[in-house]
Amino acid sequence: MAKVGRRYTLVVYTHMLNRWWPPVLTLGLALLALAWAVYRWDYEDWRWWTLGSVGGFVLLASIFLLTIRKLAYVQLFGDHIRLVTPFLRINISYKRIRRSSSASMGTLFPPNSISKWRQDILGPLAKMTALVIELNGYPISQTVLKFFLSPFFFKDKTTHFVILVQDWMRFSSDLETLRVGGAVSAPKQRPRDQSILARLPHNK
Repeated sequence: MAKVGRRYTLVVYTHMLNRWWPPVLTLGLALLALAWAVYRWDYEDWRWWTLGSVGGFVLLASIFLLTIRKLAYVQLFGDHIRLVTPFLRINISYKRIRRSSSASMGTLFPPNSISKWRQDILGPLAKMTALVIELNGYPISQTVLKFFLSPFFFKDKTTHFVILVQDWMRFSSDLETLRVGGAVSAPKQRPRDQSILARLPHNK
């Protein structure tokens, strides 16, 4: 039994990027279509070239967002939690953890405490349960953390992280098991597909 847990995708990042990449893709395609129309109408080359370049860049940005939307996760190890986003990777020692508790996202972020656009983002997540991990200190500067992490990782000004994953109960159980020096099962690997010949009956 290895002292390492499975990866838990950070729901907030997936949810936010799922909101962003479709309109960015639409904008990119619209700019490319406009560039084609300008080219067909025989305007100056720089006009359609500029529109096409911007449209191509926006289109690539939408593909990038689509690609990274599930690359943010937390994973438990023998002596620390690893929190990973596309632009940040930190390890949080279990020695820093004071305690953990669970609460719904709607309770942690009441509508009257956040802006309207954040309410729109939080809406589909409000009933989901998150784990609040209270710390005696952040592993890196709080300024850096708040620059790279979503505001939904911080419910107030205290030292903590709000972790939202699909299977919060299993994540919480694995966390407590590893914190006290236990072991959790390593992520299961899919068995390799056997060849057709290997599955044929053998004559004795």
